[in-house]
Amino acid sequence: MKLIIVGAGEVGFHIAHRLAQENKDVVVVDKNPEALRRLMELSDVQTLEGSGSDPRILQAAGIEEAQTFLAVTDADETNLIASFYANILAPHIKKLARIRNEAYTHFLPGLLEKHLNLDKIINPDEELVHTIERLIAVPDAEDVRELAAGRIQLVAVRVPAESPLKGKSLIEVGRMADGLPYIIGAVFRNETLIVPTGKDVLLAGDLLYVASDKDHIGKVLAFFGCRGKPPENILIIGGGDIGLRLARRLESRALHVRVLEKDRARCERLSEVLHRTIVLHGDGTDQAILMEENIAQMDLVLSLTGDEETNIVCSLLSQRLGARRLITRISKFAYMPIAQAIGLGRVVNPRLSAINSILQYVRRGKIVSAVSLKGEEAEVLEAEAIADSPIVGRPLKDAKFPRGALVLAVVRGAKPTIATGQTVILPGDRVVVLCARKAVPQVEKRLSVQVRLS
Repeated sequence: MKLIIVGAGEVGFHIAHRLAQENKDVVVVDKNPEALRRLMELSDVQTLEGSGSDPRILQAAGIEEAQTFLAVTDADETNLIASFYANILAPHIKKLARIRNEAYTHFLPGLLEKHLNLDKIINPDEELVHTIERLIAVPDAEDVRELAAGRIQLVAVRVPAESPLKGKSLIEVGRMADGLPYIIGAVFRNETLIVPTGKDVLLAGDLLYVASDKDHIGKVLAFFGCRGKPPENILIIGGGDIGLRLARRLESRALHVRVLEKDRARCERLSEVLHRTIVLHGDGTDQAILMEENIAQMDLVLSLTGDEETNIVCSLLSQRLGARRLITRISKFAYMPIAQAIGLGRVVNPRLSAINSILQYVRRGKIVSAVSLKGEEAEVLEAEAIADSPIVGRPLKDAKFPRGALVLAVVRGAKPTIATGQTVILPGDRVVVLCARKAVPQVEKRLSVQVRLS
């Protein structure tokens, strides 16, 4: 399978690096020789120095033989022009473009998809706002993912030191749950992924990814110690595009929302377009301003400026002053483990949101969605089971699934079922699988026997 990626920034780098590890044929185009050199040092990919908006460069990259084209630079205009030429040179291949500016996407909706023949437009800011909304709905969770059109939820929760589940094996935890339909798909211990078995024992501080259907998720989360109420008083630090998008969504609910923005002209703009949200002029790193706004009474503080260092400082200061919960926006992947190590907890990354949107389009077979967990350590694939797949027609305990992979749920029609060893998958079922990064190629093969792209 051959992919052309225009842009060697954070998004292009991480997609190329991951797919190269899965033995896919990847060519990355970028004008920055240093970015390409960094990529070549860490990954087995081909690189081509030049502009992705130059049709001669796209031809040199071999676009006519590619199956997928990704335009993911930080410049919308470059991505649009690159997609324009990609459509002329290779109209048959899948094409995805990263576009943030609403002026392009909201003018005659569907125009770009139709005339550039785009399979998907990715807006990292919009994806990030959806991620934040899910986190707000489950206050004690560090991560919330919706699968199978929302029928299945995958929620990340910590095992507290005082938890009655501490020291129990998963078999014992299952007995304590008294029939609740759930499955623990992954355990992160000291940032290391464990795809668990029934004999694994839970320890304090473990981060558990727990899956259940939407009708039972509340009871399941309560069993694992999540009893926090959704926030009512919310402070958003940073009134940029993401802060504005989120405030617009939240002010339609019965919530008390404030936006703190240090640029006075931007404050005036926010005041014009927001109706119920209180707009404040000030710096989120100023302790006096935070105390004046009664930060200790806030149920949730979101640091969403465009600068990750500022966001980290704002969150740490808010935490010190008594804020109950925090969500911190960080764009650089290198900062994410550091932020979590210093106690920021819930970290959101617009680039990771973009990568999750892209991944499903570069997977083999009938993959309908794909999301990453904890950066790149694990991935959750949702696929339609095909008739001659080796996982179809037999109990999962006999299906010989790859090591490091676990079936979480099966959706038949509109009915979701949490998987057990006795579950039998039928053709046409939607199957939700969690797998370690190294197991992804083997899982793809079992989900897509009929497809031969590589």
